[in-house]
Amino acid sequence: MIGGRNITRITYFILLGFSDFPRILAVLFVVFLLIYILILTWNLCLIILIRVDSHLHTPMYFFLSNLSFIDICYVTSIAPKMLSNFFQEQQTITFVGCAVQYFVFSTMGLSESCLMTAMAYDRYSAICNPLLYSSIMSPTLCIRMVLGSYLAGLSATISLLCTMFQLHFCGHNVINHFFCDMPQLIVLSCTDTFFIQLLMATLSMIFGIISALIIMIPYGYIVIYIMKITSAKGRSKTFNMCASHLTAVSLFYTSGMFVYLSSSFGGSSSFDKFASVFFTVIIPMMNPFIYSLRNREIKDVLKRLQKKRWSC
Repeated sequence: MIGGRNITRITYFILLGFSDFPRILAVLFVVFLLIYILILTWNLCLIILIRVDSHLHTPMYFFLSNLSFIDICYVTSIAPKMLSNFFQEQQTITFVGCAVQYFVFSTMGLSESCLMTAMAYDRYSAICNPLLYSSIMSPTLCIRMVLGSYLAGLSATISLLCTMFQLHFCGHNVINHFFCDMPQLIVLSCTDTFFIQLLMATLSMIFGIISALIIMIPYGYIVIYIMKITSAKGRSKTFNMCASHLTAVSLFYTSGMFVYLSSSFGGSSSFDKFASVFFTVIIPMMNPFIYSLRNREIKDVLKRLQKKRWSC
């Protein structure tokens, strides 16, 4: 008994997923499967391409390969279970499975937020201090920034996971979503969740708002630098050096804030689910295209590989 209520030990949760759309479940399964295959294929190809070609052994591509790795882990924590549930009459996930899914998802998501900040500093150094770029962005610093991103995401998630295991549930175990996330679990809990909500708000402030503001600082200097360039061609060339990262940052933070602000107000409608799909599935698919389609160096590497293929 807690607070005069019977506490039932929950061993599994029921994920409603996309059961609101029974007529298009087959279509949704095919679409999500194709997107998942595309995410794995293109991100793995990008990692291998950066690894094997010496022209891409630079700080920017080192960060980009880690971003691709994060996106693969991030979407893999959700997609396989989501896809398998399309064939299940009762879409369930164990409590341990739910915790593991949230652990990987949260760690990778928070690490990506930190990595975006590191990539913004890299673009600032490349544009505003081109002569000192190699000495500023040394291999040691790059490795420390990436490891710091992973450790920050891991530490924050462990603190959330510890509080998650302190939650008690009173028998209601239906999650109106397609994956386990903390806002949905808090709704099901029948114990006091003030501390975990305060912790979530604090971490959201650090990894969301403060991280986004920190990213804006180097971009403010970049804008000032671009404005000082007299030629239109020079301004365009300099802007293209950071356009891809700026686009990815805008999509990541805008969609993330929308999803979690909606969740904090109890949002669980069909629209909120598809907004979560955009944040958890579509963005990891778009990132490699955003960074590759406008990138001359990656295009050159692909052309060289194509020539080698034809010569062979």
